[in-house]
This record gives sequence, structure tokens and C-alpha cells, in this order.
Amino acid sequence: MVMKDTISNKLQEAFTPESLQVVDESHLHEGHAGHRPGGESHFRVYIVSDAFKGKTRVERHRMINSALAAELSGSVHALAIHAQAPGER
Repeated sequence: MVMKDTISNKLQEAFTPESLQVVDESHLHEGHAGHRPGGESHFRVYIVSDAFKGKTRVERHRMINSALAAELSGSVHALAIHAQAPGER
């Protein structure tokens, strides 16, 4: 399984999102710290879930980082997070 799918599956299971998009941006970081041949090191997540209602941005990021702890301590070098509750802009 590719890392993008692993991240998607874990976030889907943890947050039952209304919408979820995981983008592999590794190609944008060639030559930078943490980049590996073959990519799968830098990701951006767009997620909308009821789980984020009433949570601050920091709390939302911590929730996602916790759900992806194994990946973040392993092969994922960077994760950009855009987390919202339904109806937020």
C-alpha cells in the first residue's frame, strides 16, 4: 500500500470525514531535507469532519498528528494540514 492510501485510510477511520483529500507533494521538495527518491515524504491533507467542531486549529492538528503518529515518526517528513468542521470556510 502506498503512503497516500495509508494516510487516507487512517484519517477516514479516525475522523469519518465529510470530505478528505490527501495530496503527495513530494515532487515539490526534490533536493530539500527529508526528500527521498520515489517520493512519499511530503503530504498535504484537506479534511472536513464533525470531529473538529469546537476545536482550535492547534487541537485539530494534534488530533491528526496523533492519528498518524507512526507515519510521522517514520517515512513521512512533512504534513501540511487543512482541517475544518462542516460549514467552516
